[in-house]
Amino acid sequence: MTTGGSAIAHGFPHLDTVRAALTALFRRLSHDTVSAFPTSVLPVDVAFDDDEDLHLGAQRVARAMVRQLHLPDARIVITFREMEHAATVELTAGPEYFVELNDRFRRHRKDIGAALAHEVTHVWLHRLDLSFPGTRDNEILTDTAAAYLGAGWLLLDAYREHGPFSQKLGYLTPEEFGYVLAKRAAFFAEDPAPWFTSPQAYDAYTAGRARARQDARRPPLAAAGWAARLRYAKDRRAAQGRHGSAPAPAGPGYAFEPAAGDAPLRVSFPCPTCWQRIRVPVRGRLQARCGLCRTLLDCET
Repeated sequence: MTTGGSAIAHGFPHLDTVRAALTALFRRLSHDTVSAFPTSVLPVDVAFDDDEDLHLGAQRVARAMVRQLHLPDARIVITFREMEHAATVELTAGPEYFVELNDRFRRHRKDIGAALAHEVTHVWLHRLDLSFPGTRDNEILTDTAAAYLGAGWLLLDAYREHGPFSQKLGYLTPEEFGYVLAKRAAFFAEDPAPWFTSPQAYDAYTAGRARARQDARRPPLAAAGWAARLRYAKDRRAAQGRHGSAPAPAGPGYAFEPAAGDAPLRVSFPCPTCWQRIRVPVRGRLQARCGLCRTLLDCET
């Protein structure tokens, strides 16, 4: 959490790890299981009235997160205390998990759902036995999973900057949260934009969405822009005329692979949905289906 005017990082500094997290989710869960999360947690399920009992309300929101992440046998016990971080969770064998929330949430109840989205996702990943090495990358995995599975839009909505006051929850930048939410929106056809109460969160979502759309406009995808297509065509000619041990040309995201015997030249590139690499023959217009997330891609190889 960043508060009190501290600088908030922007842009896409963790994009490689975010993409690796998307790939890991699809590999660990499968397309069918990921597809079982079509609806995000709704604003009404995490709304917090000022006159609602703090602990009962927090337990209600925690149960909403447990339902969202399909953890019906997990029980979240919540306490509040003074601490440096926004929240922590004790990861045990379960089914009972203890979450501590920063005392500041007593006064800022609106953001309790965002904090619990991150901590309950920690529980979900722990029970799935899915993790990345290192604290930083593991936290990025947690934020990515929360956002992609329908709980993490609250983490972006908790981002606010008003004069000397600033706040951001989670380890992703606001724009990176927007990027993951845009990937989710494209996969599930669910637009989270109407749910944002923070103008800064909406702006970050649109910036992330623009960056996510660029992924679908890279060669050899047919939707690539003309400048990228020209470079791709140049690299393809060089690859087709390659002799001996000269390295095969590569461009932003794609790489040509030498043919074996009479086999055609191949090009590999990342799937814009799950970032799994796909290999296809270089033979003009074709359709390729990602074997991991099953996205059907129009290509001009």
